[in-house]
Amino acid sequence: MDALDVALVEALRAHPRAGDLELSRLTKVARATVQSRLAKMESAGIITGYGPDVDLVAAGHPVLAFATLEIAQGALEAVADELESLPNVLDAYVTSGSADVVCKIAATSHEDLQATLLHISKSGSVVRSTSVIVLSELVHPRVLPMLARDAEAPKRAPAYR
Repeated sequence: MDALDVALVEALRAHPRAGDLELSRLTKVARATVQSRLAKMESAGIITGYGPDVDLVAAGHPVLAFATLEIAQGALEAVADELESLPNVLDAYVTSGSADVVCKIAATSHEDLQATLLHISKSGSVVRSTSVIVLSELVHPRVLPMLARDAEAPKRAPAYR
């Protein structure tokens, strides 16, 4: 990704309903360039969707937690199926270290969270689970600062600049 790609993603983040013409005005490039760049980023899998961002608290799920799971040897697929069956599990990642899986869980209440955690702990594939409740969000989910930094980094060795 270069600086123009990052500018397009930034413009889309700031104006998610903008069309190609509006994006071309915001980024000061031709509409055909906007269309071409967006198509390239979509086909490369960089841009994966245009869905709306959802505020979980406003949607009635004010309790957020992270759970770490230690799973039985060879039970990764079973745990994946189990977690996917639970609508409160927002995402899950296979990790290194003492935990095998880390998942993010949203709930309508502490009781709802407890029910989800108990369901997970009753799974025959989960050996041990630990959870922490989120008190507040310190850094909002983001990718743009990293992409902007990478777009500014030199792409060639100093001797060739």
